[in-house]
Amino acid sequence: MSTRFTPRGVPMVESRSLQLAILSAAVRDRLVRWVAEGLRADGFDDVSPATLEFLSALDCGVNVASEIARSLGVSRQMVAKTVKELSQLDYLAQREGKGRQKKIVFTSRGEMLMARVRQRLRELDTVIAAQSGPSRLDEALACLDDVVRLLDGPHAGT
Repeated sequence: MSTRFTPRGVPMVESRSLQLAILSAAVRDRLVRWVAEGLRADGFDDVSPATLEFLSALDCGVNVASEIARSLGVSRQMVAKTVKELSQLDYLAQREGKGRQKKIVFTSRGEMLMARVRQRLRELDTVIAAQSGPSRLDEALACLDDVVRLLDGPHAGT
């Protein structure tokens, strides 16, 4: 991405925060793809990066469509469609809840999938430590945690 001028001559300032946003998105994208590729090798052929993104927004216990939609920034209709698809794949199930609101829970297969996701990520911890040194991941996590707290803090809008 050019950081000097737009085609119309509008100046674009340098920003390390922009680099942080771009790199953070790239890391998330590559992490999800790496996990999905490993899961396919483990026999979870029907798991895509989009599936993992959706499932990562769910709690281990009971979930409701409105909370999932809010968390992901999508419509409840999109959540309902995705839950139906993942229920057909036996990763999620819907149970009766209050009124028309259904409870969304992981099935046994869904729990096994998410446990395997965690194992894959743990394997990546080992790879990163071997390549960059054991403390580098901790340092990166601490730095990102600081940025999140700063953005959530009282001066976030200034």
